[in-house]
Amino acid sequence: MYTPGKIIFFDPFYFKNGAQSKPKYFLVLAKVGTTAVLASLPSSKDYVPRTIAVEHGCIEVPEGCVNCYVFKAGIKITDCGFSFPMDTFLYGQYLDDFEISLLESNYPLVGIDYDVVGELTAEELAAVIKCFGMSATVKRKYKKILTG
Repeated sequence: MYTPGKIIFFDPFYFKNGAQSKPKYFLVLAKVGTTAVLASLPSSKDYVPRTIAVEHGCIEVPEGCVNCYVFKAGIKITDCGFSFPMDTFLYGQYLDDFEISLLESNYPLVGIDYDVVGELTAEELAAVIKCFGMSATVKRKYKKILTG
């Protein structure tokens, strides 16, 4: 289930930092060994400076420490035709690794604790990985995982 490109919807999602749990999408970007995954938690929050046009795809502004990948509302991004209902942002500085055993423990029941939304198209996944793999704001250890 935790394969690169998979979009999962957790309801609720329990944040590692103890923040208030809430319904959340989860995008698997890569496997980390055999026990963990590198993932992004898509957000509807737009932190892109107003001077930058928000288009579908990668936004990289090294001098402004801005790196994100944008899924524009209504654009199909999965093999099954899923699209986000609002503009959705993946921020490079917020990538994180998650232990698979902890995810399986926290979310044991499909259809109750989580739903698999779909899998990014190969082109979309490659574009996201390229965006983060070449970014100045992504942690070096994560860039190494992404660029293999």
